[in-house]
Amino acid sequence: MGLKFTSDTLDEGFPMELNEKVADFTLQTDEDTTVSLSDYAGKPVVLFFYPRADTPGCTIEACGFRDAFTKLQKAGAVVLGISRDTPKAQAKFKAKYELPYTLLADVDEKVCNQFGVLKEKNMYGKKVWGIERTTFVIGPDQTLVHVFPKVTPEGHAEQVLALLEGWKKAHGK
Repeated sequence: MGLKFTSDTLDEGFPMELNEKVADFTLQTDEDTTVSLSDYAGKPVVLFFYPRADTPGCTIEACGFRDAFTKLQKAGAVVLGISRDTPKAQAKFKAKYELPYTLLADVDEKVCNQFGVLKEKNMYGKKVWGIERTTFVIGPDQTLVHVFPKVTPEGHAEQVLALLEGWKKAHGK
C-alpha cells in the first residue's frame, strides 16, 4: 500500500486534491501557544477533526489516538486533534483523558473551512453547521496523502496506523 490514492476518496467535496501541497496554517494549541503545519515538515501529520471536546464520540476517537500514540510515534507520525473549541476547553479535554498529543483550537473556523469539514447536520430536528469527523494524513513533504471522511470513532486510530505502516513499508522507512 503506497501513498498514492485515487481521487474518489475526495468525492465528499473537500477543497483540496490528493498529492497536492497543503497550505500552511497556524492555530492556538491546548497550551495556548501557536503552532503551524510547517513546524512538522519532514514528518507525516495525522490531522483529525472532531466536532466537540469531551463529547462521547469525540472522546472515543481521541482516546483511540491516545492508546495508539506510541505506535503512531514509532511510525514517525505527529498527531494533531482539531476542533472549534477554545484553547482552555482543549486543555481541559486533554488533561481529563491524558491525551499525549497536541490539540488545536480553530475557534474562528479558518482551518475547518480550509479543509472543508464544516457540513450541515441535523441535530434534534434542527439544521446546524458542525464539523464532520474527518482525518487527513499529510506527508512529510506537506502533501495530502489520504483522507478518511465520515470517520467512525471506534477503531479509527488503528486504521490510520495501518495506513502509516503501509506507507513506511512502501517507502523503505
